[in-house]
Amino acid sequence: MGIIKIKNMQFYGYHGVYDHEKELGSPFEVDVEITRSFSKAAFSDDVNQTVNYDTIFKLVHEIVSNTKYNLIETLADKIAGKILDGYEIDKVVVRVRKPKVQINGILDTVEVEMEKIKPK
Repeated sequence: MGIIKIKNMQFYGYHGVYDHEKELGSPFEVDVEITRSFSKAAFSDDVNQTVNYDTIFKLVHEIVSNTKYNLIETLADKIAGKILDGYEIDKVVVRVRKPKVQINGILDTVEVEMEKIKPK
């Protein structure tokens, strides 16, 4: 087994509980970890035998930028589900961060993590 890690993808999206978050939008950061066997890909040196991270980036960009959810929990779940359903993988972990949170206080970021495992 191996893990592909795509870290700190940055997008602009319109997710949040408040109307102004859905209208004005804000930046979002996403990490994806994909677990699967890489033995065929390593042996053949063929990108078609693995998960092409460019297609994953485009998929995540599409979901973050072109949908609106109240919760980043929902956003992470949708991303994880699309990746798990669309690729031959064993497990996916998705982290979504919202660095500019509308909270009356000082913090770096809010992050949720979603893990999905393909049933056998």
